[in-house]
Formats: sequence, structure tokens, C-alpha cells
Amino acid sequence: MQVKERPFLGFGLGLRPEHYHDILTTNPNVDWFEILTENYLALGGKPRYYLDQIVERYPVVLHGVSLSIGSVDAIDYAYLKNLKSLSQQIKPKWISDHLCFTGVSNLNMHDLLPLPYTQPTLKHVVERIKTVQDYLGQQILIENVSSYLTYKDSEMTEWEFLNTIANDADCNILLDINNIYVSSFNHNFNPLDYIQGISKDRVYQIHLAGHFNNGTHIIDTHDATIIPDVWDLYKKAINITGMVSTMIERDDNIPALDELVTELDYARQIARNEVQWNSNE
Repeated sequence: MQVKERPFLGFGLGLRPEHYHDILTTNPNVDWFEILTENYLALGGKPRYYLDQIVERYPVVLHGVSLSIGSVDAIDYAYLKNLKSLSQQIKPKWISDHLCFTGVSNLNMHDLLPLPYTQPTLKHVVERIKTVQDYLGQQILIENVSSYLTYKDSEMTEWEFLNTIANDADCNILLDINNIYVSSFNHNFNPLDYIQGISKDRVYQIHLAGHFNNGTHIIDTHDATIIPDVWDLYKKAINITGMVSTMIERDDNIPALDELVTELDYARQIARNEVQWNSNE
């Protein structure tokens, strides 16, 4: 299938409960919000009360952590049913989840576990994505995860694996720049090779975040500001992909909303400068 022209939402933030009130009272300079799917599957309650108001004012996308697309367990159709219902209610611009598995034998490890990059795994994941997309009636985005181990059986690089899956399953990509940086440090590869190895037209969204560097390895914590090396990698990514909807994730040590908006403005400035520079070449 021919890749469609990707929409551009602008520059967004992850929606967090700490910011509900400020969003509705200050109308911050945020173009869109990313919604954590699992926090809003239940009907009613405080989260849905605020979400319903926010989706009236801002575009949103859904981002999940429970699809477990790489699992050998059966697809959880109860989860998909709730996801589809939520999507029909709030009408997100797209739905995303992670290229990983989250457990075995229906035991959720509550972590995003990496997959072996082999042909059988690739075929398995492609078929599951196709099934999910058929059920939801739309393409989804698959995100690269940060990782702390690799498999001896892997037959290809992570970016070759991700890119082939996106093309074969006809899905799109949520490219997490911080995760690429974290994994490149942990596994000693060139992060630019990763970005250059991805079909740029498949990249519909970019994630930026902070992490914790232990010296010997980096942990993806989403609890700190974005470091200069990640900003530099984002700049290089935008040069390759062109303007892509970009958002900042912050899941712990969450600062005031205006601090995150200031950080988001920096992403906006980088992207606009790079696109302007490219157009003047």
C-alpha cells in the first residue's frame, strides 16, 4: 500500500493528571496531547472528566503500553475492544504502542521487553500488527523501546527489524529519539545509523525525554530534562525525516506545566530552524 501523506500536529506533551487544571485554565502553547491509553479505558471518574474537556480543545493521540505486540500469548481482544471504544469516543489522530512484549503466559511484567531480531519473530509481529489494524480499522504506530540486553539469535539490527515490520505490516513508526540514544549507549552502536535506516515517510511521531546515566549504562526514566546529546540527535533526525509531530514525555519528577512548555518551545525552535535551513540550501 502506498504511504499516505503524513499529518503534522505540531509540538505536544504527554497529558499528566498534575497538569489537568492548568491546561484548562491557562490554555498553554501546546499543539496536542498524547494520552496514555490505559489511564482512560474505564468509563467515568476524574481522568475521563478532564479528558473529555481537553479533547474538546486540543487534538490528541492514544499511546498504549499493553498491546504486547511481540508476545506469543493470544491477542487480548478484551483490551482491543476497550481501546477501540475509547478511540471511537475521543477520536485520536492515531493510536500507538511499543515494539516489544510485556510478559508470558498472561503474566504482565509491567515492562517493555525487547524482542530477538529474527525472521520468525518478524513474521510473527507483522501478522499480529495486521490483525490489530484490521480490528481497529486503522493503521497504528509502533515505537522503538529502550533496551538493556540483546539476543545472540538476532539476525539483523533493531532498525532493520523495525523498518521491515513497518513496511510489511503497513503500519507507521513512532520514533523515540531518547530510546535510540539510550540503546546506542548500552549496546555500542551509532544512533545516526538507526535514524538513517528508517523509512522517513513512515515516521509519524517523535518522542523526546530524559534519562539517567549510570556511567556503565543508561536507564530510560522519563524523569529529567532532555540532555544536549539527545537534542543534537533530534536535530539530525529532523534533517532526515523532515518536520514530524514531536512531543515530550515526562513520567516522574513532573515539573510545573510552564517548565515543560519552555522545553517544548526549544524543540519547536530546533525543528523550525532545521527545516528553514534545509529550505535555504
